[in-house]
Amino acid sequence: MSRNWAGTYEYSAPRIVEATSVDDVRRAVATPGPVHALGTRHSFTDLPDTAGTLIDVTGLPAEFALDEQQRTVTLAGGIRYGVLAQWLHERGWALKNMGSLPHINAAGATATGTHGSGNGNQTLSASVRALRYVGADGEVHDLRRGDEDFDALVVGVGAFGIVVEVTLDVVPAFRVRQDIYSGVTWDAALEDLDAVTGAGFSVSVFSLWEPDTFGAVWVKSRLERDDDAVADTLLDGVIDPGANPLGDLADVTELGGVPGPWMLRLPHFRLDGTPSFGDEIQSEYFVARSDAPGALLAVRELADRIAPLLFVTELRTAAADDLWLSPAYGQDVLAIHFTWHNDPVAVRGLLPDIEAALAPFGARPHWGKLHLMEREAIERVHPRLADARAVFERLDPDGRFVNDHLVRVGVREPR
Repeated sequence: MSRNWAGTYEYSAPRIVEATSVDDVRRAVATPGPVHALGTRHSFTDLPDTAGTLIDVTGLPAEFALDEQQRTVTLAGGIRYGVLAQWLHERGWALKNMGSLPHINAAGATATGTHGSGNGNQTLSASVRALRYVGADGEVHDLRRGDEDFDALVVGVGAFGIVVEVTLDVVPAFRVRQDIYSGVTWDAALEDLDAVTGAGFSVSVFSLWEPDTFGAVWVKSRLERDDDAVADTLLDGVIDPGANPLGDLADVTELGGVPGPWMLRLPHFRLDGTPSFGDEIQSEYFVARSDAPGALLAVRELADRIAPLLFVTELRTAAADDLWLSPAYGQDVLAIHFTWHNDPVAVRGLLPDIEAALAPFGARPHWGKLHLMEREAIERVHPRLADARAVFERLDPDGRFVNDHLVRVGVREPR
């Protein structure tokens, strides 16, 4: 039996192939029946599952190719971001941004629209310059930014093939410090939410939906010099040098305003530690930043029901992009993330009310996390869903990469 990294979803696929080469992937795709890609297992649903063969790409060779002139790096799709980041940093280069977990693999994270934070930072998917994938025909296909279908396939949720290689944009390496601001109130935050989310290069708010306190504001400031000053206050909150929003429950990167390299500050969690809390369920919804105060107020009405099931809520932002199934397609977004205790019955009982509260704001779900939205609801909030589905159907007419989840959310047609 095989489970996701948190142990809260068990894959039903009768066969898992651990690919160590692209030829292994091609042979597995040639196996009769449905197939699907499996990465570092950070999804919380049956999104990566299949009734046939799962193809684990994390064993593909850990090889990198840096093109300094084009400012790109090419790597196998199963490589974890933290491993890539260390390799880049040693050569003086960096990713534009990172997610909170350095443990996630590049192909899976970009395929699901996973993100870091920052008003000016796009999702990780927006850094994809090129893809190489094994299609339903068993052949290797290459696709570059600007090609037909590129905007449909980057956030492709495993619906069209097995991504074996990605090429990402890179920038020169940089330094970052992390500071926690405590004491920001709901009244102050809702009055000027942009001041909170724009307080640094990357900003996360960790909230417990308390009556008065908005939450701990985790600000990652990009530095020109290690002695660059940062503000002592943020709205009605102040820097708290000893604060850790996640307490002793997680292995976090160094806080307290200590400058350090980008790859040891942009993620919340250490690559050599436990990702997040473990034994958890995650849900996440994206609303337009312009709607963020209203959306937060709507969810806040459910605070008394949310709190008993919650480890923590994290609020983050991402800048708009043009990728059809990106959570930030066509709009700057606020992400409202819930890390739940492992109580699937209670969580599933609450999610319909959270989704109803967010429905007036056109909330889009994170593809890899637990939500209960289905095809009709998702088509209302993802304007290019039908277009993306048509591309996937054209590239995979026999439905080799179709599974129950993709049908349920409207990404593929039923077979």
